[in-house]
Amino acid sequence: MIKDPASKKTTGVIEISSLRAEKIAHVTEFTKTVSQFFGKNTSQLLEIILTGAIDLDASDIHFETEENQIKIRLRIDGVLQDLANISHQEYKPLLSRLKLVSGIKLNINDRPQDGRFSINRDKENIEVRSSTLPAEYGEAIVLRVLNPKSLISIEQLGLRDDLSKIFRREIKKPNGMIIVTGPTGSGKTTTLYAFLKEVQDPTIKVVTIEDPIEYRLDGISQTQVEPAKGYNFASGLRAIVRQDPDVILIGEIRDLETAEIALQAALTGHLVFSTIHANNAAGTIARLIDLGTTPPSIASAINLIIAQRLIRRVCSKCVGFKNISLEQLEKIGKELGSLPKNVKIAEITPQTKIPIVKGCENCGFTGYKGRLGVFEAIIVDEEMDKFIIANPPTSALKNKAIEKGMITMYQDGLIRVIEGLTTIEELERTIGTE
Repeated sequence: MIKDPASKKTTGVIEISSLRAEKIAHVTEFTKTVSQFFGKNTSQLLEIILTGAIDLDASDIHFETEENQIKIRLRIDGVLQDLANISHQEYKPLLSRLKLVSGIKLNINDRPQDGRFSINRDKENIEVRSSTLPAEYGEAIVLRVLNPKSLISIEQLGLRDDLSKIFRREIKKPNGMIIVTGPTGSGKTTTLYAFLKEVQDPTIKVVTIEDPIEYRLDGISQTQVEPAKGYNFASGLRAIVRQDPDVILIGEIRDLETAEIALQAALTGHLVFSTIHANNAAGTIARLIDLGTTPPSIASAINLIIAQRLIRRVCSKCVGFKNISLEQLEKIGKELGSLPKNVKIAEITPQTKIPIVKGCENCGFTGYKGRLGVFEAIIVDEEMDKFIIANPPTSALKNKAIEKGMITMYQDGLIRVIEGLTTIEELERTIGTE
């Protein structure tokens, strides 16, 4: 570790002192607390920003440079919320401290830089990724907070019973690929880590290749790509398969070489978990073909394709309910009227009540608190295998999966609406309509 000669503090780690005994409960309280430290000790100001962000389960902290001020914002439940504005004069020492502790060069401000540091708080270690960007009015910086409590089990994913059974069955298979798709911030890594926790066992070897390593797991060999040193996903994966692993996690499939090695590993006795960017489960096949792989190799290697999004939960302390409208009754009835028999939902009638948001201090007056996943999954069985080999259009593949019992993300979200967990507006904001 590097010593900061000015502050005599160790860079790479921020020790959080007991500035506050109680936890910060909501953004409005946080704003008042942060304002008390303006113009004072830089380290204390940074501590309170980090502490509050952790208390509020923020995934990112944004310092955005504007002409007359610096705007500090938090991404909570996937949505940015304003925290405070500070002056450029107050921001300069804060930026320097963040760059120093992140291992970022202080004298470079004309190109992006990435760094990393840890927060030690109450014997808990939380990793933070830093990213600077030269902007019109000075360097902006974003901190990604990687809280270990985001590491959850399959039970905590909040899956439907039928989907939970599918996931558990597929991850128990000795070989093949399970691939998760969705946009950035849709919880793909959380799902894959839940799978890793489920399969983790002293009798098997699990190796990962990630960019970067987001969470540390005991008993697992985790590696991080280093493109500058020639260690990328493809070269790293090629080395990993020579390490006699039973399970391999690949952070993301981005190119043909990585895709081909991953598919080959799945065909040669390894259980492979990975992610890829596609709009839905059916689109995963088209994305892999676009990279240059062939339908027969895809069909033979993949066991399960999962697509997911994260949608906000209604705040339990202020949520209201209203009777479903006739238009909504017709729409939801149509969407959920043909669900497979193994998926049980409450009867939808004109008396069915659905949530409406209100807003209170607990949820920062947004009406939402926390998030939940909505999923769709394609099981590649013998029939689907033959269908994929024929290289059908994505729409035909989706229709085939629905015919075989797949519940779409939109349908899964509507089930959550009926269960009183989220709103139609939030579902359509995140997924759109079908």
